[in-house]
Amino acid sequence: MKAAGRTGAVITLAGALALVPITAPTAQAADTGITVSRIVINGGKPVVVGTHDVQEPPLTFRITLPAGYSTADPFAYRAEPFLYHDTTPAKGADDGGLYPGGYTCYETSARIADCEGTVRIDPYYRLDSNNDATTWKVAVLAQLWKTNGQLKTQELVATSGRVQVKRWAKATVNASPEPVKKGGTLTVTGSLTRADWVKHKYTGVAAGLARLQFCKKGSTVYTTVKSVRSSSTGALKTTVKASVDGYWRWTFGGWDTTGSATSSGDYLDVR
Repeated sequence: MKAAGRTGAVITLAGALALVPITAPTAQAADTGITVSRIVINGGKPVVVGTHDVQEPPLTFRITLPAGYSTADPFAYRAEPFLYHDTTPAKGADDGGLYPGGYTCYETSARIADCEGTVRIDPYYRLDSNNDATTWKVAVLAQLWKTNGQLKTQELVATSGRVQVKRWAKATVNASPEPVKKGGTLTVTGSLTRADWVKHKYTGVAAGLARLQFCKKGSTVYTTVKSVRSSSTGALKTTVKASVDGYWRWTFGGWDTTGSATSSGDYLDVR
């Protein structure tokens, strides 16, 4: 399929880039004159992906066609962004790229269409290395088609667009003993894990700086009590003095490759 505009109707495309191999049919790799601009993915924020759940961050972009082409003719052209990293746009499109899961284009003039949709990221099939947690580049596939349905010309264009893809992190907490005497020693443990895209499960985060926070009963405000580095297996452990009833939790700010995480609060009764 090719990207499409509308005139009084909405045309929706699903998995457009993935359905047509870029290497076929053979066509002249020349300037199409198509411009794809205003590309925004996930509102400019990083995309955090777990081990199995498909993420579909929002995607918006604008298509401007060359003279002689109209957005009212969706079969005359195709133009859409895709993500790749550590390679060229051509190699990224054919192997390992992340593509639109579907989008809808709205004709704003004879040669301009504004599009909105999603990028489909299935970690089980599209992310096969933890090195995929990195900055992905945005490129554009542009094609012009003849009236007989044959491909006339196409080009793959790198853009300045960038998207950070991160591994989803999780934190757990347990405070004991329960209940605890006022002034007694409270041991707070937990774990810090993140998505492993090779093993397809959550594994420990080593040396992650986690903050132990406390929220007094009747309040909604957590304050940081101390900071602790996770062990080589992602374990968290520290001790504090118990004073009043309240909730304890661990929070992790994340890294360039790893999302942030905050555990639920564990309530402790102080007697």
